[in-house]
Amino acid sequence: MTTARCPGLLAATPLERLTTGELSDPHALLGPHPADESVTVRVLRPLADQVWLTGPSGDPLTELAHQGQGVFAGSLPGSAVPDYRVRVHYGSHVYAYDDPYRFLPTLGELDLHLIREGRHEQLWQVLGARVCEHESGWGTVTGTAFAVWAPNARAVRLVGDFNHWDGRAHPMRSLGACGVWELFVPAVGEGCRYKYEILTPDGRWAQKADPLAASAEAAPGTASVVFRSRHTWRDDAWMTRRAAHTADRSAMSVYEVHLRSWRPGLGYRELATELPAYVKALGFTHVEFMPVAEHPFGGSWGYQVTSYYAPAAGLGSPDDFRALVDALHRAGIGVIADWVPAHFPRDEWALARFDGTALYEHPDPRRGEHPDWGTLVFDHGRNEVRNFLVANAVYWCQEFHIDGLRVDAVASMLYLDYSRADGAWLPNVYGGRENLEAVAFLQEMNATVHRRCPGTLTVAEESTAWDGVTRRTDSGGLGFTLKWNMGWMHDSLSYMAQDPVHRQYHHHAMTFPAVYAHAEHHTLPISHDEVVHGKGSLLTKMPGDRWQQLANLRAFLAFMWAFPGKPLLFMGQEFAQDTEWSHDRGPDWSLLRHPPHTAVRDLVADLNRHYLHDPTLWGMDTRPEGFDWIDADAAEDNVYSFVRHGEDGEALVCVFHFQPTVRHDFRLALPEAGYWTEVLNTDAAHYGGSGATNHGHIHADPHPLQGLPACASVVLPPLGGVWFRKQ
Repeated sequence: MTTARCPGLLAATPLERLTTGELSDPHALLGPHPADESVTVRVLRPLADQVWLTGPSGDPLTELAHQGQGVFAGSLPGSAVPDYRVRVHYGSHVYAYDDPYRFLPTLGELDLHLIREGRHEQLWQVLGARVCEHESGWGTVTGTAFAVWAPNARAVRLVGDFNHWDGRAHPMRSLGACGVWELFVPAVGEGCRYKYEILTPDGRWAQKADPLAASAEAAPGTASVVFRSRHTWRDDAWMTRRAAHTADRSAMSVYEVHLRSWRPGLGYRELATELPAYVKALGFTHVEFMPVAEHPFGGSWGYQVTSYYAPAAGLGSPDDFRALVDALHRAGIGVIADWVPAHFPRDEWALARFDGTALYEHPDPRRGEHPDWGTLVFDHGRNEVRNFLVANAVYWCQEFHIDGLRVDAVASMLYLDYSRADGAWLPNVYGGRENLEAVAFLQEMNATVHRRCPGTLTVAEESTAWDGVTRRTDSGGLGFTLKWNMGWMHDSLSYMAQDPVHRQYHHHAMTFPAVYAHAEHHTLPISHDEVVHGKGSLLTKMPGDRWQQLANLRAFLAFMWAFPGKPLLFMGQEFAQDTEWSHDRGPDWSLLRHPPHTAVRDLVADLNRHYLHDPTLWGMDTRPEGFDWIDADAAEDNVYSFVRHGEDGEALVCVFHFQPTVRHDFRLALPEAGYWTEVLNTDAAHYGGSGATNHGHIHADPHPLQGLPACASVVLPPLGGVWFRKQ
């Protein structure tokens, strides 16, 4: 043991600032500081009785002297910093640790430059909590590198399990104008809970969860959790195919799922066993998860995100979620996740006023607060905020192999006056209502995701007529792959809700969506939004008695799968759920004990089977020449008929009869004479219908009708849809 020489006392002001946590560069005073003939070491350990420096094996080097307010210091001879450790005595309790203040920063100059410019596309690799090996000068040391962006903070301290949630011993250092605070803590590893303790400009200490935490504590806890993935992916074949995939010119049918309630009580690992098999049996190509990022309030369904980089902890760990995605991929099923870059909740421990100022949110309440949802709106014009969100989109696709992002509430981002009264919104620089910063953000997000993660898709929930939602960004569009066709959803459901006797007066609600069907690349969504808040289930939207409701539903589903666009159905509707969705109870699986409901499920499986194997239904989905009306004006008959064309010249004729009577000898115009096979009839007995079919085929004579060269006499079933293909 060496007898230490006691260095001079710190001046009162730096000592005060250090011990109160207000020093922006604690490394300037703490840790080793070599001089010409000695090395001074300072340690901040409030309430400690003794502090010793030891060698790596625990052999004592010197005892440090208490200089006041928990600061201990001593000097070792020589100008070289030794490989030392710290041993602290609290009465009879002894705690040994490696000194965080002897390590250089874990972020390089390039990282800091990119963060400041808002161009760090892998932000999660430098911010947040990263278990890593860091060079000490005496070899590498394993620990966790903590880094957080808080540019307006007066000081930041680290609190967590490793320091009994007392941040006084772990002040972080500021890395300059970029606003990042950093600290490497040796020996802290996976599973450790932590937060940042931020001294705000007005002098308050606020504990905040890590915006880039890879894992979060399950509710009601609000801490972040140090996590390091150990998952080994087994979906190489899927990822190779994905990179060459073009979603808008491929078959795609989507099953929307709320993971917490699909089968209540199942976690990610259990879902990985049950969900892929169920979706595969139904024939859907993709699942779409309602938001999976951490959201402590279950009633928000995930749309009030508090940890954007952490999968919801209530269902398992981030690697458990990876296992679910992996299992779906190995079953040949793609995964789309809802993503919420428009707004975030006001929880005081999360993003709201993160460093004591409006940091992630826009500072002007006319842009920074959402009147409908009581949430805060991201400041999409700020470099670092835009970077946080763009990197987050890449993160889910890259780290979790997510195949697509459905972007929530796009319309609320595009318009500055969205849901705001006159005088309650702030115009753009040109005096208009378009949110130019949000437009630029969406373009950057789409371009970056598609560039960094080839084959992924982005889907906009956009409810207005904004031009170019799915146009490429280099042509001035927003760059989304697909857009939810909200107009089709609204118009078709309003038609189906009418009593058949009144439908003739609403006939063009079903035809009008064809006018703009090819203006964008569309998804046809019957989503969770249509089966909540008193809207009832899809089944109960249909008029008539239960038989008629089921028949209407079957015909509507066949119309949906035949119309241009990628069909999306919310869980439970595939077997005619008869009550609206509850996020607590989920689907009523007991209905599958009843044949009429299993018959609807069988129809959905057959629709998907036909769809997947028939390119006429998707090969020219985005091109006007892929769709032609046969008769769009048969309002008095409640009949719609059209042709879907394939690139190979094949044609599928689809006819829908929305009256509850059988029509015999209906003259149907056809594009070619000869025998046509009845490939689908929703009134077939095995679907629970009355059996009014065409006995498998019809014969078209070469007699022109309605501009087509042939026609046939067909049976139109009651409240039914029929598909015909030329033999």
